[in-house]
Amino acid sequence: MAGREKGGFWVGAAAVLFYPVSWLTRRVYLNAERVPRQGAALLVLNHISHMDPAVDAVFVHRQKRVPRFMAKNSVATAPLFGRIFLGAGGIPVYRGSSSAGDSLRAAHEALREGKVVVIYPEGTVTKEPGQWPKKAFTGVARLALENDVPVIPIARWGTQDVLDFYHKKLRLIPRRTVTHSVGEPVDLSAYRGRDRGAALLREVSELLMDRVTDLLAEVRGEEPPARKPAE
Repeated sequence: MAGREKGGFWVGAAAVLFYPVSWLTRRVYLNAERVPRQGAALLVLNHISHMDPAVDAVFVHRQKRVPRFMAKNSVATAPLFGRIFLGAGGIPVYRGSSSAGDSLRAAHEALREGKVVVIYPEGTVTKEPGQWPKKAFTGVARLALENDVPVIPIARWGTQDVLDFYHKKLRLIPRRTVTHSVGEPVDLSAYRGRDRGAALLREVSELLMDRVTDLLAEVRGEEPPARKPAE
């Protein structure tokens, strides 16, 4: 049985901050054993609350892995938290700039070193009706296709009932339940070796978010809205 992956000082600092946040909720982990205990993996999650990184970090850490989050550059430049983010191996994303390729290179490098990379393909907290996933950016497809690692969809639900930053709402009582449901690794063999043009990247991005949405629908016990056609 694989032991716990070592994290170092900054991962410990993140744990000091994030574990108490996770204790504010009841935690339900479904099929958590699907997160590999060793070796590289790309974890693909939906994004429903600004609380998500804290509870997701604890979820991954409880699987004895150290998560490397991809997040907007503004996270990396935030006082104190930005230092913890970078020190713990976080990967800043510079969208719409000449540094955009650098952010993906850092994520590729982390995967090639056998790390667990966590990505929110939507890029920000969803504003879709019912808090269903919104359209994903294609960076997730680039990472998934260029690295022969498990690509694992995960749906998380419940954090939106605790912290709704958009509407300035924080609800701690009664204690809410946050559920993580882990899917099977997505088989992308039919897409590998093909020209990675815009159409293929969009198709794979939508496939991955569809898998997350299916898991989310199961957790919620609801039917998701009809899939939006590709642009």
